[in-house]
Amino acid sequence: MHDTLPLLRQTDFPVPRRRTLTTLQVNLGYRCNQQCLHCHVNAGPSRRETMDDATVALVAEVLAVRRPRTLDLTGGAPELHGRFRELVSTARRLGIEVIDRCNLTILSEPGQHDLARFLADQGVVVVASLPCYLQDNVDAQRGRGVYARSIAALQQLNALGYGRPGSGLELHLVYNPGGPTLPPPQQGLQEAYQRELGQRHGIVFNRLYSLANMPILRFGSTLVSRGQFADYMRLLKASHCPSNLEQVMCRELISVDWRGALYDCDFNQMLGLPLGAARAHVGDLLHGDFAGAPIHVADHCYGCTAGQGSSCGGALDTAAAGGG
Repeated sequence: MHDTLPLLRQTDFPVPRRRTLTTLQVNLGYRCNQQCLHCHVNAGPSRRETMDDATVALVAEVLAVRRPRTLDLTGGAPELHGRFRELVSTARRLGIEVIDRCNLTILSEPGQHDLARFLADQGVVVVASLPCYLQDNVDAQRGRGVYARSIAALQQLNALGYGRPGSGLELHLVYNPGGPTLPPPQQGLQEAYQRELGQRHGIVFNRLYSLANMPILRFGSTLVSRGQFADYMRLLKASHCPSNLEQVMCRELISVDWRGALYDCDFNQMLGLPLGAARAHVGDLLHGDFAGAPIHVADHCYGCTAGQGSSCGGALDTAAAGGG
């Protein structure tokens, strides 16, 4: 795999500063039941990195002391971690919103038959990746049979109330382009998803998040192999929108890796670009949240500010995204 970090280090990206922490994003490990081309984590079935019990306990302690608004659980497939459900329950007892970054097919994996019910009972926000509403496109990006299993999972979540008005159970879908292009306007794409999934499968959901692909790890390596890396970076830089800097997720989010190390965002985590001058650990959050500290930037940061912008919550600029 090609290392793209040397191609990204030299940058003229403006350096924003952190605000008060509102979201603690925790990567429980890189093991996943899928292996997707666009995955910036390089997750897959053969990965063995997983957060140990002591670090999970420390995350729970930080939640109790720091009381962030949101705990955002990711991976790999975070649900494969043996203490995923315990951490979810702990956060919910503290009144903290929990987001599960779900790949949908995990709901039909062995031993996960009651996962959807658990998520519903805990009121977990499900953010589910579905790169297209058409079977051929999904299976080409994620593997044969993934589309059918994803549709079945969405129907299962709908049956529990997810995505339905008045249920209080939020279901959001995530779109990534299939190649080195920017996402189309988010609002128009959301309407297409709602129409097609509703007509074809009776599926409902709350919102669609459109995310730009980051030129790092598996996707970045593929760009290098295909001779497309430089062109993609030129596209991101030419599409940079300075106003998106006010809303980038790294201002109020801290990313925790499976070892407990802290980063400004999930992408920096994958590149090994630590938060702060010294390598910070999750235990440091017991004493402060790094508000005011400069954010570690490199050229991949243009992926978050290009065009309509891109974050863990989808487009940043609602006007550019087509949302009015």
